[in-house]
Amino acid sequence: MVTENPEHMLLSADLEALISSLHVDFVNLTECVVSKGWRLSFAGNDRPGIHYNITGHGQVRIGRQPPVPIAPHTLIIVPPRQSFTIEAAGRSGHVGKTAVRKWETNDASGTLQRAVAGNGRPHLLMICGYFQAGYGGAVDVFSSLQLPLMQTFEDGSGLHYNLKSALKELHAQEVGMNTMTSALLKQVLIMLFRQSLKSPERTGDAFPLLRDARIAQAIAAMVAEPAAEHTVELLAQKCGLSRSGFMARFSESVGDTPMVVLRRLRLRKAAELLRAKSMSVEQVASVTGYRSRNGFSRAFRKAYGFDPAQYRAAAAST
Repeated sequence: MVTENPEHMLLSADLEALISSLHVDFVNLTECVVSKGWRLSFAGNDRPGIHYNITGHGQVRIGRQPPVPIAPHTLIIVPPRQSFTIEAAGRSGHVGKTAVRKWETNDASGTLQRAVAGNGRPHLLMICGYFQAGYGGAVDVFSSLQLPLMQTFEDGSGLHYNLKSALKELHAQEVGMNTMTSALLKQVLIMLFRQSLKSPERTGDAFPLLRDARIAQAIAAMVAEPAAEHTVELLAQKCGLSRSGFMARFSESVGDTPMVVLRRLRLRKAAELLRAKSMSVEQVASVTGYRSRNGFSRAFRKAYGFDPAQYRAAAAST
């Protein structure tokens, strides 16, 4: 398969459309404190992990890979279903058994607020958790990530502030929490993307979709205009590929067919418009590419479990 140069995408409107459409649907963060001679482990999760080292030097183990040293301002994205262990060696270089001295939870939400491993002075202070992010809410950003992604930022570049603020939002459980945490983590991912471009050969590792710039171009076109008359043939022509070549490369990069992705994009946009309550159901159907209310209602009900009008009413009551 021909691999396009990710740097070429940086200056294109296609890349801007993808980054603009980036949305974080789920965030769960915990402050982790590890003393010298202790380790703290997290089991794998179906969502990718995010781990940021605020202060201290130590090492981490990801899955079955050898340990990797970490320094302050190191950001790590762990592929789905891979375990993660933080280790802070003692004076003799020894690390004790995995242990958690204290789990502190938020009484209001029941979410984990702080994990403390060890009984001495904190040596490593990290923010750890899981998240889910997608382009237009339809194409998972890291679902096909195979290897951990690590980037160390010179001065934190605002990452410390963003992640601490997101952690505070999750603990406070106030109105607008989901919107705030989504926006904060989106900024973190954009910083990560910018940093990864300093090593162009690894940009595809950071954002797997960008391994194939032609398929990224097709995704960008659908994200920018989900209601347009996109067909497999037209998308293949836009990418300069044959129909069969386009379908094969699309499935390899995304894991779904173009029409499945397009349907998710349209319905995600429809859900946003229904929650905004500025259009009738018929208008929402029309601007998201559906020719009839009945067809739109069937597709929406299958995806969300509610008729569009019922979805709007339920959203208004929450």
